[in-house]
Amino acid sequence: MSDGGTTQWLDDDEMRFWRTFVITATLLESRLNHDLNETQGISHSDYTILVFLSEAPDQKLRMSTLAELMASSKSRLSHQVARMEKAGLVTRQECDSDGRGVLAVMLPEGRELLERAAPTHVTGVRRHVISRLSRAEQTAFADALERIQRGLSGDDEVAAAS
Repeated sequence: MSDGGTTQWLDDDEMRFWRTFVITATLLESRLNHDLNETQGISHSDYTILVFLSEAPDQKLRMSTLAELMASSKSRLSHQVARMEKAGLVTRQECDSDGRGVLAVMLPEGRELLERAAPTHVTGVRRHVISRLSRAEQTAFADALERIQRGLSGDDEVAAAS
């Protein structure tokens, strides 16, 4: 693999970090998804949508805003919300303020499912992540992930790690 010397290849420590990060994120998502599917019949992604809706005023969010929060394409989110709609968890309605936007709205059945599923989710997060890190490690890891998230979200201010 030759690129004329322009690529700054990862050294062994950087590669270890990168691969461990990717594998851990994949395993964690899979485990949380499995736990929620097994006990509540809901995907982790559906659970996350219900959480965002539960935190929104009147339990409603514009579909475009929800897509941004989920780091999802509008098309993918639309398909997911359609499935949730068929399950009676959410509904879509036109936005009264401008008539162009579409809102995702949590229904009472969605709220009830969220309340039943939350203990499973929190238990999994605590067991798989929180209990394995000290408070100081949690803070440092959150700070690092927030820097990465800001960069990925379009904030061009990328601070080099010291």
